[in-house]
Amino acid sequence: QVPLVESGGGLVQAGGSLTLSCAASGRTFSSRDMAWFRQAPGKEREFVAAITWRYGSLYYGDSMKGRFTISRDNAKNTVYLQMNNLKPEETAVYYCASHSSGGYYSGAAYDYWGRGTQVTVSS
Repeated sequence: QVPLVESGGGLVQAGGSLTLSCAASGRTFSSRDMAWFRQAPGKEREFVAAITWRYGSLYYGDSMKGRFTISRDNAKNTVYLQMNNLKPEETAVYYCASHSSGGYYSGAAYDYWGRGTQVTVSS
């Protein structure tokens, strides 16, 4: 059983919106902080957003603030990423991750990852 499965990616025009979903198994979601990362071709993996399980505290990468919204539905074991005003340079594979320990902004702090969903933003 794959612990994290992303969906909702696709092709969108610049300025458009997409909502990504990440369905998690209980062991990778319950009592766990969750995050989204992205990786564009030839670039390093980049932190997008994180949400804590206890208080729902939110963390965003600098360039995403004001345009992206992370949320979670604990009853459905699902985390979402609403993305607005998308830019062509945000074309990437978007990954969902389950937090283990350490700072939220580093991928090393996460021990479960989904396979990713492609987001392509056309100019």
